[in-house]
Amino acid sequence: MKKIAVYPGTFDPITNGHSDLVERAARMFDRITVAIADHTEKNPLFSLAERIELANRAFQNLNNVEVVGFSGLLIDFARAAGASVILRGLRAVSDFEYEFQLASMNRRLEPQLETVFLAPAENYTFVSASLVKEIARYGGDVSAFIHVEVLRALQRKFK
Repeated sequence: MKKIAVYPGTFDPITNGHSDLVERAARMFDRITVAIADHTEKNPLFSLAERIELANRAFQNLNNVEVVGFSGLLIDFARAAGASVILRGLRAVSDFEYEFQLASMNRRLEPQLETVFLAPAENYTFVSASLVKEIARYGGDVSAFIHVEVLRALQRKFK
């Protein structure tokens, strides 16, 4: 039986921290589904279609990674995808409390789904999509934190 992991998030935009987690998880699981949430209440900078396209470009070299959009409950999406694992990233101790609460609720709603936490490489522990957007909005150099295609897309948005 194949081990399928779902890595959910808004990915607005996808960062090298996200990519780091996916690349490492791709060695642990048979398939990774990067599930991009259509959270319009978060007022994303990029549309769902744009976020999917940027993620596809970031992961084009990983054969066992697919990128899809979703809405609704994560456990419903994971169940439909045949996943047994939800992959989540922890950048700092402050992330843990919220992530632990989500993992506990997901386990309560779907006991067959396990949550696996990965910490990003040390050089990405401070990188967040929100910070990348803020720095880019004011003309700062974010090239070290994102894929070149994401950089170009941010430059177009903030031109």
